[in-house]
Amino acid sequence: MNEEEILKKTKIPQWYPGHMNKARKEMIELLPQVDIVYEIIDARIPKSSKIVDIDNIVKNKPRILIMSKVDLCDINETNKWKSYYESVGYKVVLVNFNDNNDFKKIVNATKDISDDINQKRINKGLKPKELRALVVGIPNVGKSTFINKMAGKKVAQTGNMPGVTKNLVWLKTKYNIILLDTPGILWPKFETLELGMNLASCAAIKIDILDKHEVAIHILNKLNKLYPNILKERYNLDEFNNNLIEESYEIIGKKFGCLIKGGEIDYERVSNQIINDIRNEAVKGITFDRR
Repeated sequence: MNEEEILKKTKIPQWYPGHMNKARKEMIELLPQVDIVYEIIDARIPKSSKIVDIDNIVKNKPRILIMSKVDLCDINETNKWKSYYESVGYKVVLVNFNDNNDFKKIVNATKDISDDINQKRINKGLKPKELRALVVGIPNVGKSTFINKMAGKKVAQTGNMPGVTKNLVWLKTKYNIILLDTPGILWPKFETLELGMNLASCAAIKIDILDKHEVAIHILNKLNKLYPNILKERYNLDEFNNNLIEESYEIIGKKFGCLIKGGEIDYERVSNQIINDIRNEAVKGITFDRR
């Protein structure tokens, strides 16, 4: 069975914990207090990781679209998405949160917006204000890392798992900005299984709501189609064929020692290896969404 047939036959999963629905409602209620919105997406999945109805939530608030994990993406493909989002009116910044110079891009972009907001206040005879910023994004796009960078210390819990942040919290920063941290929020319904697979591949949803073997196969199919050089270098595969999955798993299993007693291949460990290669950043230079 090829991937297209799998997509047609597999029921699209849903993962929308209660705290996400609660956070969405609270965000809408608090929006009048917000001056600027930081929307964070994963540069490896610039479409799949974007909240589909975010415009309905933040309305016309000034916004900076932060494309995180740029050090892990295929920059040529991600730049196409950057150009697209800019063409529809977004202010876009590409960042690697581990690079302080990259982080300054966000600070500078924020200053442009804050200067404009405060100048309008001055023109009205009001004093400049401490900006209140809303931070939004699906799970595991780097929101907590971003907040800790802004604060200059660890004030938000981080983790390579979705659903770490559970509540809305106002946090002070060193840039005269107060951040409203939110849980990672997802839309109530995935539009396609492809989208769900992309999210699972990049740890934005819990892997246990999908078949891990199908996620691993999805990754191999993506690499086969888009990055055959990575497929060869990392997994010793000249190509990946859905009709020859067992043969491919044997090659990968032998390379990484995913074996059980008697020297047979441990297929579950092979799938875990493939999935964790992306999560642990052993596989880089990939962008799964295409313009």
